Amino acid sequence: MSELKEGQKAPSFSAKDQNGNTVTLAQFAGKKVVLYFYPKDDTPGCTAEACDFRDNYQGLTAKGYVVLGVSVDDEKSHHKFITKHNLPFTLLADTDHKIVQAYGVWAEKNMYGKKYMGTVRTTFIIDEEGNIAHIIKKVDTANSTAQVLELGK
Repeated sequence: MSELKEGQKAPSFSAKDQNGNTVTLAQFAGKKVVLYFYPKDDTPGCTAEACDFRDNYQGLTAKGYVVLGVSVDDEKSHHKFITKHNLPFTLLADTDHKIVQAYGVWAEKNMYGKKYMGTVRTTFIIDEEGNIAHIIKKVDTANSTAQVLELGK
């Protein structure tokens, strides 16, 4: 599969959210979407990123953004993560890895010399027409919102 690029149509998807509801990209036509991929619920970097989006959520929605987080964790894990950290946005359970693969963020990783497959932390900003406006590959977990808003100027 070729790497996604800015300006391309964002791959469509359908997944369950933390409450078991089906969510599709098509539901957000006409809105700007912050689609952020993260490795695992309730780990330090992922919590910092989610809490940054939470703490700046009003500012994002005021600028017309919808925030969707995606990881390969299941609905139950997402529900616990949202409840524990009072997250006001939707998390999608990509347990079959279809979305991470469609967006090219499922890749070989290396930790302490051990190779494994996992989600590469990446944020896609999708415009109102469903095209990829920006791709943030070097995500600053503590300042994710600032990165999004800077690109949205």
